[in-house]
Amino acid sequence: MKKTTVNVLTGFLGVGKTTALRHLIAQRPQHEKWAIIVNEFGEIGIDGAVLDNGELPVAEIAGGCLCCVAGPQMTVTVANLLRRERPDRLIIEASGLAHAAGLIDELRAEPLGNALQVGAVMTLVDPRQFANNDYFRQPLYRDQVMIADVLLATKCDLADAPTLAAYRDKAAALFPPKSLIAEISDGAADPAWLDAAVQNKSRYRPAVRPGDASGWQSQGWTFAPDAEFSGEALTELFDSLPQRVDGLVRAKGVFRVLDTWLWLNWTEGQWAANQVAWRRDSRFEVIGSRIDADALEAAIQACVLPAGNGA
Repeated sequence: MKKTTVNVLTGFLGVGKTTALRHLIAQRPQHEKWAIIVNEFGEIGIDGAVLDNGELPVAEIAGGCLCCVAGPQMTVTVANLLRRERPDRLIIEASGLAHAAGLIDELRAEPLGNALQVGAVMTLVDPRQFANNDYFRQPLYRDQVMIADVLLATKCDLADAPTLAAYRDKAAALFPPKSLIAEISDGAADPAWLDAAVQNKSRYRPAVRPGDASGWQSQGWTFAPDAEFSGEALTELFDSLPQRVDGLVRAKGVFRVLDTWLWLNWTEGQWAANQVAWRRDSRFEVIGSRIDADALEAAIQACVLPAGNGA
């Protein structure tokens, strides 16, 4: 029986994995049948909502990283998706807090290894982080880089010339060498890169003690599909999030605003909005070191327009 090729898309929080995956899906070869699995650290799946346009099967695994808390759920989800959809290619977008090496181990081992052929691992990095040795001292970050077959730099427009030069030099010196090193804008990853050669790697799993915690926590909310949000109030909320959430590293949401559905995405002190096809419900999630859930819920509830007021 022909095996399904599985590609893992990984990278640290907020580096642009979902944007890149949206671009890959839009450029998918028409003769290939794809399926998508999205893993998120928090309990509320935002990225799956962003990717779900009705054209491809999208499954969500929320509430932990695939390499640990959500691991058993991954095996069941993958098996069910393969049996139901029989895709040519499965793409797994791992949580930004996932140790990709552990995920690769699970995909290669039985029973999943009997049905899957592990293809190129695509890791996205922000060159400003990549050039910073403090990031490489973190086993999680180092694992995501070392497991990559394809290394893609995003947000290059935010990096100065010396930082980009440092990224290029450091990436070129990695061992074992990558099959492909590239820089992309607006998530414009080439689907052909998914077929890049898989490099032999001497060691997958970093030295991380079982049960190590990241120190981050998440909080999420969902709202009825007929709830409408004030665009002005959401703008003020997202501008103020760093003051509302201690150690904020990520915030994102899908909201109904004037019959348009918007994906709001906060990372690295900036946020942006894009239209999406999702219509099921509105949802919001943050990740930080300490979250006052009651205060934040009051703030997001204040963005909901009164019933019957679509202004």
